[in-house]
Amino acid sequence: MGLLHNLKSKLAPAKDKVSDLAHRHEGKIHHGIDKAARTVDEKTKGKYSDRIHSGTGKAKGAMDRLAHKDGPRAHKDGPGAGDTFTPPTTPPPPSS
Repeated sequence: MGLLHNLKSKLAPAKDKVSDLAHRHEGKIHHGIDKAARTVDEKTKGKYSDRIHSGTGKAKGAMDRLAHKDGPRAHKDGPGAGDTFTPPTTPPPPSS
């Protein structure tokens, strides 16, 4: 088979492990993304808030797709089983 097929077959176990870890630590990852967004927004004094907010939503969406690679009900027994993620409509509040 081709190089791409061989590469995909060798990376499949790693992808499964990353997906499992993303699912188990979903809350911590979302919190970290929000914290990083707040920090960057503060450092740039709100100049790029719209871009930061957009990037935060995309990062959370990508993480959710990775954590729920078989669909939102992939892990039926896990917390929030069947829930779907909706990105926030407002940027994260600045920390004090």
